[in-house]
Amino acid sequence: MANTTKIEDKVERKKVKRAARKKAAPKAKRTTPRGSNKKKVKKLARGQSKR
Repeated sequence: MANTTKIEDKVERKKVKRAARKKAAPKAKRTTPRGSNKKKVKKLARGQSKR
């Protein structure tokens, strides 16, 4: 992504960012599912209060 911190005008910044996005190489497809390294929550035993 182009560095647009110096551009004050919002519309101009948007144009520059869009152009950079179009020029950039497409991202590769995911190899692992999203959120695969999130902490997994263990199921609690029935009847046990959660809090």
